Amino acid sequence: MGHDHDHTHGANKKALLISFILITGFMIIEAVGGFITNSLALLSDAGHMLSDSISLGIGLLAFTLGERVANYSKTYGYKRFEILAAVFNGVTLVLIALYIFYEAYQRFINPPEVASTGMLIIAVIGLLVNILVAWILMSKGDTEENLNMRAAFLHVIGDLLGSVGAIIAALLIMFFDWGWADPLASVIVALLVLISGWRVTKDSVHVLMEGTPKNIDFEEVIKTIKNVKGILGVHDLHVWSITSGKNALSCHAVVDGDLSINDCQKLLREIEHQLEHKEIGHVTIQLENVDHPHEDSLICQNNDRTTPHGHHH
Repeated sequence: MGHDHDHTHGANKKALLISFILITGFMIIEAVGGFITNSLALLSDAGHMLSDSISLGIGLLAFTLGERVANYSKTYGYKRFEILAAVFNGVTLVLIALYIFYEAYQRFINPPEVASTGMLIIAVIGLLVNILVAWILMSKGDTEENLNMRAAFLHVIGDLLGSVGAIIAALLIMFFDWGWADPLASVIVALLVLISGWRVTKDSVHVLMEGTPKNIDFEEVIKTIKNVKGILGVHDLHVWSITSGKNALSCHAVVDGDLSINDCQKLLREIEHQLEHKEIGHVTIQLENVDHPHEDSLICQNNDRTTPHGHHH
């Protein structure tokens, strides 16, 4: 599984790099086009693309920093940087959405002249670029489990919908002379941006607060440990994420005081094996005597240990 994690990591990084180059290039074109055609829908989409570009760049930096090995001062390495990048992206999305709302409000009061043909051409190119980038992120990267990738992907989907909005607005201005279609399209984009930004921020903060990972059933974990023959009880159980797809667990397990060192080791290996199937790869378990829990009655040597699997996941 360590190999799979490395492979996914490499694929994510490559997908982000290609997407970053495409998005940044088109963002410049769209911003210039927005100013020339005086379209808020294009400018808001370009603003969103700028946040995309920053988000993809930070995502890349996060993956690169995440590769740095653990040391005495950062015992988990720099994996958490990915989550910090996701928080930054989420908050950026929310702020951009609020700014677009403000700009759209001004334009509803005072609708300016918009060059709809230029707006339409740029919006169509934008749509094609976003479809390509969304496909790259989906097919080459892990947008399901990895929060950092998901944040970047949601940025791009918001962009894609922004381009659709700009196309519809351009057509409405061309055929019906509806000037309000431009700020309306930007408001719809802003709503989508706000929702996705809020979700990414909430999920990332949950990881930073060391909340139970969404794919882990806490009750099921307790049951799994208790079902291992020789375990009499479990307490001080904590399950958290180090970063996306890398879950950890620590607990105290109560066992019979008559167990030999060998039996203890077998018990620990069995628990680790069971938890691996529950997507928990980094396990620390302290075994306690049933007669003296929480006291210095270490049943066997090395019983507060980290699973060797933990280093590979």
